[in-house]
Amino acid sequence: MQIVLIGPPGAGKGTQSVRLAEYLQVPHLSTGEMLRDACLRKTDVGLRANEAMQRGQLVPDELVEEILFERLEEKDCQGGSILDGFPRTVPQAVAFDAWLGKHQRPLSTVLELRVNKEELLERLSSRGREDDNREIVLARLDQYDELTHPLLDYYGKRSALHVIDGQGSAEEVFAQICSIVDARK
Repeated sequence: MQIVLIGPPGAGKGTQSVRLAEYLQVPHLSTGEMLRDACLRKTDVGLRANEAMQRGQLVPDELVEEILFERLEEKDCQGGSILDGFPRTVPQAVAFDAWLGKHQRPLSTVLELRVNKEELLERLSSRGREDDNREIVLARLDQYDELTHPLLDYYGKRSALHVIDGQGSAEEVFAQICSIVDARK
C-alpha cells in the first residue's frame, strides 16, 4: 500500500506513520529524516539541499523528489510505504502521481490528521524544543495552511483524501487510521 500522511506540525504524523508502517510491514519514509541523512552523509543531493537550507530557503522540490523517488525504487519499498512529509505542495503531488503511474503503483489513500490550532500550540510548546516557541510555531502553522490547503483540495477532488480527527489519544487516532486503511486493502 502506498499511503500519504498529511498534517501540521504537532498533529502526530511521525508517531502515527511509524505505527502504521509497523502495522502494514512497509517502510516509513520521512522526507525530513531523509534530507538530514543525505546532508550528514554529504551526498550530492545532501550538499545541494544543505546549500538551500543554509540560505534559509526551502529545499527545492526537485531535490526532495530526487531523494524520495530514489528511495522508493529500493527493494523494501516495492510493496508500498508510508510517506510522512511528502507531498507538501500540489506540484510535488503531481510529480508523485507521475512517478507512481510510471512505476505502475497505485496511491492507496491520503490521510489528513486534523487538529485545531490551540491543541497544536499546546502540544508543540510542551515539547520544549528551541524552535517551538509560540511565534515560530504560529508562523510554521500559517505556512502549513498556505501550502497544504491546495494539496487537500487536490486529493479531495480525486476522492483519495480521508480526514482523521487527531484530537484524541494516540490509540484512538490509530484506530481511526486502521479502520480506513483496512477498508482500502
